[in-house]
Amino acid sequence: QAELVELCQQLAGESLLAIDTEFVRTRTLFPKLGLLQVASANTTACIDPLAVDDLSPFWQLLTNPNILKVLHACSEDLEVFLTSGNVKIANMLDSQIMMAFLGHGISLGYAAMVKHYLAIELDKTESRTDWTKRPLSSKQIQYAGADVYYLYRLFPKLRAEIEEQGYFDAVSQESQNLIDKKAQPINASLLYQDVKLSWKLSPVGLNRLKYLANWRYEQAVKRDLPISFVAKDNTLFALALHDPKSVPAMLALEGCDMLDVRYKGKAMLHVLKSASQVEEQDFPEKLQRLDNAAGYKQIFKRLKSFLTTQAEQHNVPIAVLASKKQMNQLLKWQFNINNMRQTSERVDLLSGWRNALIGQDLANFIANNYQ
Repeated sequence: QAELVELCQQLAGESLLAIDTEFVRTRTLFPKLGLLQVASANTTACIDPLAVDDLSPFWQLLTNPNILKVLHACSEDLEVFLTSGNVKIANMLDSQIMMAFLGHGISLGYAAMVKHYLAIELDKTESRTDWTKRPLSSKQIQYAGADVYYLYRLFPKLRAEIEEQGYFDAVSQESQNLIDKKAQPINASLLYQDVKLSWKLSPVGLNRLKYLANWRYEQAVKRDLPISFVAKDNTLFALALHDPKSVPAMLALEGCDMLDVRYKGKAMLHVLKSASQVEEQDFPEKLQRLDNAAGYKQIFKRLKSFLTTQAEQHNVPIAVLASKKQMNQLLKWQFNINNMRQTSERVDLLSGWRNALIGQDLANFIANNYQ
């Protein structure tokens, strides 16, 4: 603990830190933190969260707005910070996002980036380590430390390339968007919309599914289990569709997982009973599917062609400017699928750096094609 406090006091004066985590997430809903790594110009440190009582000195580094933190492919790291320390990182850049802007693909691995900039082949044999087991070997610690040691050293080259391309602000926005999305609380009452085949259900079936999906998430959080370990999507769908009144009736349903029913059947019957008390006027509306909208395939094809041309003109990889998911998000907003315009969901292609880059051209395209 004393070493950690001393280290963090030393690092608090830095302008740049490379950060990484090692964690285990095989049979749990939340990642289990096994190691924290940090590098500056003169220090590379691995912090054992199992050996210290209070990680708040490190969390304070993450929230210090005067220190730029660089991480690589940080989506799950952000979850670790939130679940282990209730920390929302400030002033952070994701080097994987930076590499994507430079045309290296949207999911370039850390070892490939190190090889590209430093011509060093990293040993990845320890990548399958259980980082919660002790003791860790010197080889494991060396592997973990390398994840920040080289990141700190290549970052100036990476930043210079991004600034030369003129996309530093865009990278900053994308990194912040990732932070904000991870920090957004999950609305359990809307999880039913993400269950496979939910669009096939009537409002009464969706009401049952809403209650079942909410119950499943509450159980996953309470017991720290992956969602699918509580009950599988096909089980919830079958129950919502048929509304069985007994465990044997559940077992007779096509699609119901036998283990789900055996261990949670009575609990799910109780959930279905609660759902049956809801008045019809309070049922969810039937879900719409974007790909069922009139002319969707042709409309999507024209939008993709337009955005591909825009990406070429502005020298941004199309996968960065507009993924398929983002194109569909725009079309859902345009057609107001499932009352999307009444929600607070931010439309990526109409926001931030994308709006500044292609907003007017995109508005003209929409006006000419979708009115």
